[in-house]
Amino acid sequence: MTPLVALAVLIAAVTHASWNAIAHAIKDQLISFTLISGGGLLIGAAMALFAPFPAAEAWPYLVTSAALHVLYMLLLMRSFTLGDFGQMYPIARGTAPLVVTVLAAVFVGERPDGWATAGVAVASAGLVGLALWGIRGSGKRPHWPAIVAALGTGLAIAGYTTVDGVGVRASDTPLGYVAWLMVLEGMAIPAYAYYRRRSELVAQLKPFAVRGLLGAALSVIAYGLVLWAQTKAPLAPIAALRESSIIVGAAIGTLFFKERFGAPRIAAAGLMVVGIGLMLHTS
Repeated sequence: MTPLVALAVLIAAVTHASWNAIAHAIKDQLISFTLISGGGLLIGAAMALFAPFPAAEAWPYLVTSAALHVLYMLLLMRSFTLGDFGQMYPIARGTAPLVVTVLAAVFVGERPDGWATAGVAVASAGLVGLALWGIRGSGKRPHWPAIVAALGTGLAIAGYTTVDGVGVRASDTPLGYVAWLMVLEGMAIPAYAYYRRRSELVAQLKPFAVRGLLGAALSVIAYGLVLWAQTKAPLAPIAALRESSIIVGAAIGTLFFKERFGAPRIAAAGLMVVGIGLMLHTS
Protein backbone atom coordinates (compact mmCIF):
# COMPACT_ATOMS: atom_id res chain seq x y z
CA MET A 1 0.00 0.00 0.00
CA THR A 2 1.59 3.28 -1.13
CA PRO A 3 1.33 6.49 0.91
CA LEU A 4 -1.10 7.93 -1.68
CA VAL A 5 -3.42 4.94 -1.39
CA ALA A 6 -3.20 5.05 2.40
CA LEU A 7 -4.05 8.78 2.38
CA ALA A 8 -7.07 8.16 0.13
CA VAL A 9 -8.36 5.45 2.48
CA LEU A 10 -7.84 7.67 5.54
CA ILE A 11 -9.79 10.50 3.87
CA ALA A 12 -12.50 7.94 3.10
CA ALA A 13 -12.51 6.97 6.79
CA VAL A 14 -13.15 10.55 7.88
CA THR A 15 -15.91 11.14 5.33
CA HIS A 16 -17.49 7.78 6.16
CA ALA A 17 -17.67 8.47 9.89
CA SER A 18 -19.11 11.89 9.10
CA TRP A 19 -21.98 10.63 6.95
CA ASN A 20 -22.78 7.92 9.49
CA ALA A 21 -22.96 10.57 12.21
CA ILE A 22 -25.31 12.64 10.03
CA ALA A 23 -27.47 9.56 9.47
CA HIS A 24 -27.58 8.76 13.17
CA ALA A 25 -28.44 12.35 14.15
CA ILE A 26 -31.67 12.27 12.11
CA LYS A 27 -33.87 10.36 14.52
CA ASP A 28 -36.31 9.08 11.89
CA GLN A 29 -33.95 6.54 10.34
CA LEU A 30 -36.18 5.81 7.35
CA ILE A 31 -36.13 9.51 6.43
CA SER A 32 -32.39 9.66 7.06
CA PHE A 33 -31.49 6.75 4.79
CA THR A 34 -34.05 7.75 2.17
CA LEU A 35 -32.21 11.06 1.78
CA ILE A 36 -28.78 9.41 1.76
CA SER A 37 -29.78 6.65 -0.66
CA GLY A 38 -31.79 8.99 -2.88
CA GLY A 39 -29.03 11.58 -2.87
CA GLY A 40 -26.52 8.88 -3.79
CA LEU A 41 -28.82 7.83 -6.65
CA LEU A 42 -28.90 11.38 -8.03
CA ILE A 43 -25.14 11.84 -7.70
CA GLY A 44 -24.50 8.45 -9.28
CA ALA A 45 -26.82 9.22 -12.20
CA ALA A 46 -24.99 12.50 -12.84
CA MET A 47 -21.60 10.75 -12.67
CA ALA A 48 -22.80 7.99 -15.02
CA LEU A 49 -23.41 10.59 -17.76
CA PHE A 50 -19.69 11.39 -17.89
CA ALA A 51 -17.94 8.23 -16.65
CA PRO A 52 -17.00 5.29 -18.88
CA PHE A 53 -19.50 2.43 -18.87
CA PRO A 54 -18.31 -0.53 -16.74
CA ALA A 55 -17.16 -3.62 -18.62
CA ALA A 56 -19.67 -6.46 -18.97
CA GLU A 57 -17.63 -8.67 -16.61
CA ALA A 58 -18.28 -6.23 -13.76
CA TRP A 59 -22.08 -6.29 -13.87
CA PRO A 60 -22.70 -9.51 -11.88
CA TYR A 61 -20.57 -7.98 -9.14
CA LEU A 62 -22.40 -4.66 -9.39
CA VAL A 63 -25.80 -6.30 -8.97
CA THR A 64 -24.62 -8.49 -6.09
CA SER A 65 -22.95 -5.55 -4.38
CA ALA A 66 -26.04 -3.37 -4.75
CA ALA A 67 -28.12 -6.04 -2.98
CA LEU A 68 -25.53 -6.32 -0.20
CA HIS A 69 -25.43 -2.52 0.17
CA VAL A 70 -29.21 -2.40 0.58
CA LEU A 71 -28.99 -5.13 3.23
CA TYR A 72 -26.18 -3.17 4.91
CA MET A 73 -28.26 0.01 5.05
CA LEU A 74 -31.28 -1.80 6.44
CA LEU A 75 -29.16 -3.38 9.17
CA LEU A 76 -27.41 -0.07 9.88
CA MET A 77 -30.78 1.65 10.21
CA ARG A 78 -31.82 -1.03 12.69
CA SER A 79 -28.54 -0.69 14.62
CA PHE A 80 -28.86 3.08 14.91
CA THR A 81 -32.50 2.75 15.98
CA LEU A 82 -31.71 0.27 18.76
CA GLY A 83 -28.30 1.40 20.04
CA ASP A 84 -25.94 4.31 20.66
CA PHE A 85 -23.71 5.61 17.88
CA GLY A 86 -20.56 5.07 19.99
CA GLN A 87 -21.42 1.39 20.42
CA MET A 88 -23.05 0.41 17.13
CA TYR A 89 -20.55 2.09 14.80
CA PRO A 90 -17.41 0.35 16.15
CA ILE A 91 -19.10 -3.05 16.32
CA ALA A 92 -20.33 -2.78 12.73
CA ARG A 93 -17.03 -1.48 11.36
CA GLY A 94 -14.83 -3.65 13.57
CA THR A 95 -16.38 -6.89 12.39
CA ALA A 96 -15.41 -6.34 8.78
CA PRO A 97 -11.57 -6.39 8.50
CA LEU A 98 -10.92 -9.92 9.73
CA VAL A 99 -13.85 -11.28 7.70
CA VAL A 100 -12.55 -9.49 4.58
CA THR A 101 -9.10 -11.00 5.22
CA VAL A 102 -10.61 -14.49 5.19
CA LEU A 103 -12.87 -13.84 2.18
CA ALA A 104 -10.05 -12.26 0.16
CA ALA A 105 -7.80 -15.25 0.89
CA VAL A 106 -10.48 -17.80 -0.02
CA PHE A 107 -12.16 -16.16 -3.04
CA VAL A 108 -9.59 -13.70 -4.44
CA GLY A 109 -6.37 -15.55 -3.61
CA GLU A 110 -4.92 -12.58 -1.70
CA ARG A 111 -2.96 -14.01 1.22
CA PRO A 112 -1.40 -11.20 3.23
CA ASP A 113 2.21 -11.48 4.40
CA GLY A 114 3.17 -11.59 8.05
CA TRP A 115 3.32 -7.82 8.57
CA ALA A 116 -0.05 -7.19 6.94
CA THR A 117 -1.66 -10.07 8.83
CA ALA A 118 -0.29 -8.77 12.13
CA GLY A 119 -1.50 -5.27 11.24
CA VAL A 120 -5.03 -6.46 10.47
CA ALA A 121 -5.11 -8.49 13.71
CA VAL A 122 -3.82 -5.66 15.91
CA ALA A 123 -6.06 -3.06 14.27
CA SER A 124 -9.07 -5.36 14.66
CA ALA A 125 -8.19 -5.90 18.32
CA GLY A 126 -8.29 -2.15 18.77
CA LEU A 127 -11.65 -1.96 17.07
CA VAL A 128 -13.05 -4.77 19.20
CA GLY A 129 -11.74 -2.92 22.26
CA LEU A 130 -13.67 0.17 21.22
CA ALA A 131 -16.78 -1.96 20.73
CA LEU A 132 -16.45 -3.58 24.16
CA TRP A 133 -15.93 -0.18 25.75
CA GLY A 134 -19.19 0.88 24.18
CA ILE A 135 -20.95 -2.03 25.86
CA ARG A 136 -19.36 -1.75 29.30
CA GLY A 137 -18.74 1.98 29.44
CA SER A 138 -22.43 2.78 29.50
CA GLY A 139 -22.94 0.82 32.71
CA LYS A 140 -25.83 -0.99 31.08
CA ARG A 141 -26.36 -4.62 30.20
CA PRO A 142 -25.65 -5.39 26.52
CA HIS A 143 -28.68 -4.86 24.32
CA TRP A 144 -28.32 -7.99 22.24
CA PRO A 145 -30.79 -7.19 19.43
CA ALA A 146 -28.78 -4.02 18.73
CA ILE A 147 -25.46 -5.89 18.92
CA VAL A 148 -26.70 -8.64 16.59
CA ALA A 149 -27.88 -6.00 14.10
CA ALA A 150 -24.46 -4.31 14.28
CA LEU A 151 -22.65 -7.63 13.76
CA GLY A 152 -24.90 -8.36 10.78
CA THR A 153 -24.00 -4.92 9.44
CA GLY A 154 -20.32 -5.81 9.72
CA LEU A 155 -20.83 -9.07 7.81
CA ALA A 156 -22.66 -7.19 5.06
CA ILE A 157 -19.74 -4.72 4.90
CA ALA A 158 -17.29 -7.60 4.54
CA GLY A 159 -19.44 -9.11 1.79
CA TYR A 160 -19.72 -6.02 -0.38
CA THR A 161 -16.09 -5.05 0.23
CA THR A 162 -14.92 -8.38 -1.19
CA VAL A 163 -17.41 -8.34 -4.08
CA ASP A 164 -16.51 -4.77 -5.02
CA GLY A 165 -12.80 -5.49 -4.76
CA VAL A 166 -13.18 -7.99 -7.60
CA GLY A 167 -15.86 -6.07 -9.50
CA VAL A 168 -14.11 -2.72 -9.65
CA ARG A 169 -10.97 -4.37 -11.03
CA ALA A 170 -13.04 -6.07 -13.73
CA SER A 171 -14.87 -2.84 -14.61
CA ASP A 172 -11.86 -0.94 -16.06
CA THR A 173 -13.38 2.25 -14.57
CA PRO A 174 -13.61 2.89 -10.81
CA LEU A 175 -15.60 6.08 -11.49
CA GLY A 176 -18.13 4.28 -13.70
CA TYR A 177 -18.37 1.42 -11.22
CA VAL A 178 -19.18 3.64 -8.25
CA ALA A 179 -21.63 5.68 -10.36
CA TRP A 180 -23.70 2.66 -11.36
CA LEU A 181 -23.42 1.13 -7.90
CA MET A 182 -24.98 4.29 -6.44
CA VAL A 183 -27.76 4.13 -9.05
CA LEU A 184 -28.54 0.47 -8.43
CA GLU A 185 -28.45 0.57 -4.64
CA GLY A 186 -30.09 3.98 -4.37
CA MET A 187 -33.54 2.96 -5.58
CA ALA A 188 -34.62 0.44 -2.93
CA ILE A 189 -34.93 2.48 0.27
CA PRO A 190 -36.62 5.54 -1.30
CA ALA A 191 -39.12 3.19 -2.96
CA TYR A 192 -39.80 1.47 0.37
CA ALA A 193 -40.15 4.85 2.11
CA TYR A 194 -42.72 5.96 -0.47
CA TYR A 195 -44.62 2.72 0.04
CA ARG A 196 -44.67 3.30 3.82
CA ARG A 197 -45.23 7.07 4.01
CA ARG A 198 -47.05 7.88 0.73
CA SER A 199 -48.22 11.49 0.56
CA GLU A 200 -46.52 12.39 3.85
CA LEU A 201 -43.04 11.54 2.61
CA VAL A 202 -42.10 14.83 0.92
CA ALA A 203 -43.14 16.92 3.93
CA GLN A 204 -41.14 14.64 6.23
CA LEU A 205 -38.05 14.86 4.03
CA LYS A 206 -37.94 18.65 3.71
CA PRO A 207 -36.63 19.58 7.20
CA PHE A 208 -33.64 17.25 6.80
CA ALA A 209 -32.98 17.62 3.07
CA VAL A 210 -29.74 19.62 3.30
CA ARG A 211 -28.19 17.38 5.97
CA GLY A 212 -29.32 14.23 4.22
CA LEU A 213 -27.95 15.26 0.83
CA LEU A 214 -24.66 16.29 2.46
CA GLY A 215 -24.52 12.82 3.96
CA ALA A 216 -25.16 11.34 0.51
CA ALA A 217 -22.30 13.33 -1.03
CA LEU A 218 -19.92 12.27 1.76
CA SER A 219 -21.03 8.65 1.29
CA VAL A 220 -20.26 8.70 -2.43
CA ILE A 221 -16.86 10.34 -1.85
CA ALA A 222 -15.97 7.86 0.89
CA TYR A 223 -16.78 4.75 -1.10
CA GLY A 224 -15.43 6.12 -4.36
CA LEU A 225 -12.02 6.59 -2.72
CA VAL A 226 -12.15 3.07 -1.30
CA LEU A 227 -13.05 1.54 -4.67
CA TRP A 228 -10.14 3.38 -6.32
CA ALA A 229 -7.82 2.14 -3.56
CA GLN A 230 -8.99 -1.42 -4.12
CA THR A 231 -7.60 -1.25 -7.65
CA LYS A 232 -4.19 -0.31 -6.25
CA ALA A 233 -3.69 -2.51 -3.17
CA PRO A 234 -4.87 -5.78 -1.56
CA LEU A 235 -8.34 -5.84 -0.02
CA ALA A 236 -7.59 -6.85 3.58
CA PRO A 237 -5.23 -3.99 4.54
CA ILE A 238 -7.56 -1.47 2.87
CA ALA A 239 -10.53 -2.86 4.81
CA ALA A 240 -8.63 -2.59 8.08
CA LEU A 241 -7.20 0.86 7.40
CA ARG A 242 -10.64 2.16 6.39
CA GLU A 243 -11.94 1.20 9.79
CA SER A 244 -9.78 3.90 11.35
CA SER A 245 -13.06 5.76 10.81
CA ILE A 246 -14.00 4.36 14.22
CA ILE A 247 -11.50 6.71 15.86
CA VAL A 248 -13.17 9.60 14.03
CA GLY A 249 -16.55 8.20 15.03
CA ALA A 250 -15.49 8.07 18.67
CA ALA A 251 -14.42 11.70 18.50
CA ILE A 252 -17.72 12.68 16.86
CA GLY A 253 -19.60 10.75 19.54
CA THR A 254 -17.74 12.71 22.23
CA LEU A 255 -18.12 16.13 20.65
CA PHE A 256 -21.64 15.95 19.26
CA PHE A 257 -23.42 13.10 21.04
CA LYS A 258 -21.88 13.75 24.50
CA GLU A 259 -20.41 10.24 24.79
CA ARG A 260 -17.37 9.63 27.00
CA PHE A 261 -13.86 9.12 25.53
CA GLY A 262 -11.92 7.61 28.42
CA ALA A 263 -8.73 5.61 28.90
CA PRO A 264 -10.11 2.35 27.38
CA ARG A 265 -10.92 4.14 24.14
CA ILE A 266 -7.50 5.83 24.09
CA ALA A 267 -5.81 2.44 24.55
CA ALA A 268 -7.94 0.86 21.82
CA ALA A 269 -7.18 3.77 19.48
CA GLY A 270 -3.47 3.25 20.20
CA LEU A 271 -3.79 -0.37 19.09
CA MET A 272 -5.43 0.88 15.90
CA VAL A 273 -2.49 3.19 15.18
CA VAL A 274 0.01 0.34 15.76
CA GLY A 275 -2.00 -1.88 13.43
CA ILE A 276 -1.96 0.79 10.71
CA GLY A 277 1.80 1.07 11.08
CA LEU A 278 2.22 -2.68 10.66
CA MET A 279 -0.01 -2.71 7.57
CA LEU A 280 2.03 0.05 5.95
CA HIS A 281 5.35 -1.64 6.79
CA THR A 282 5.44 -3.58 3.52
CA SER A 283 5.11 -0.40 1.44
